[in-house]
Amino acid sequence: MAKRKLNKRQKWRIEKIQQERTDRATRKESDITEQLTGNDLGPELQGMIIAHFGTQVEVESLDSIEKGIFDDTRRCHMRANLGSLVTGDKVIYRMDKNELGVVVSILPRASELSRPNPYNEIKPVAANIDFIVLVVACEPVVHPNLIDRYLVAAENCNIEPIILLNKTDLLDDISGPYMRNMMADYEKLGYQTMTLSIKQEDGLEELQQKLNGRISVFVGQSGVGKSSLIQVLLPKQELKVGPLSVASKKGRHTTTTARLYHFPAGGDLIDSPGIREFGLWHMEPDDVLYGFKELRDMIGHCKFRDCKHELEPKCAIRESLEEGKISQLRFNSYKRILSTLGEFDKGF
Repeated sequence: MAKRKLNKRQKWRIEKIQQERTDRATRKESDITEQLTGNDLGPELQGMIIAHFGTQVEVESLDSIEKGIFDDTRRCHMRANLGSLVTGDKVIYRMDKNELGVVVSILPRASELSRPNPYNEIKPVAANIDFIVLVVACEPVVHPNLIDRYLVAAENCNIEPIILLNKTDLLDDISGPYMRNMMADYEKLGYQTMTLSIKQEDGLEELQQKLNGRISVFVGQSGVGKSSLIQVLLPKQELKVGPLSVASKKGRHTTTTARLYHFPAGGDLIDSPGIREFGLWHMEPDDVLYGFKELRDMIGHCKFRDCKHELEPKCAIRESLEEGKISQLRFNSYKRILSTLGEFDKGF
């Protein structure tokens, strides 16, 4: 069914209504900020954002986290000059005498996970992540190019990837050798790999130890068991989007924001459906090349600065390919990703 076209007057009215809503929200936020800064604020405290709610964030005290106390949270407003704050950000906040909080500054990010929003703008969705756990399985069938796309994204985010082969109890005489050989190929490239079977309770303890003391996100195509795995790691959490308590105890809110959870065995998870479906955003060709770690050292060694790595003479990548220093499969994957640049990915 074709979309109904709007005339100029209808478009003007919609834009006018949207602008009025924006102005009201801005005035309300300005009044709140003035109220907060007008009161006597307490000392500066360090915290981490564990959820984001429009003009407010839920902040957990870093001092309490270090002591193993995970319920010392405050709802805080944000000063307008801080830019976009996301789950995982470490911030400085202050409380006033009425227990109203305000985030006054943000600490530098060690890493940043971004993805396109509905308007195709690249926006951060989480920060300070240590591991991207790429979950794969024999069902649905995973192809190396799919893994490579996630790895390119992880490399460009400066976040260490872990390739986790899940559902090993389903491996048979055909899928077993295929998956193990694939994992071995990535190990040769220097990537961490792990195996897991929830049904057979095999590999779970090793994974928990690996994630302990780190902030992780789980990604992967639908059906590989991400949600089931997360539920095992977070047995007391309801991960479906639903009611979340307000610090003031005056009401309940529902949100689709990314949220940080604490693993009982140690470590943290930043999770949301949007992050689990995280895909390769729009990149430049140089970014894709950087994402293939074995090709990265060859950047700038081709005879021509604008080398396309196809038929040009003295192409460093082509020469390495002919000498067997890089695999034909990975090179084909690199070229395939290049061919899809500009396409909007909503996950893989």
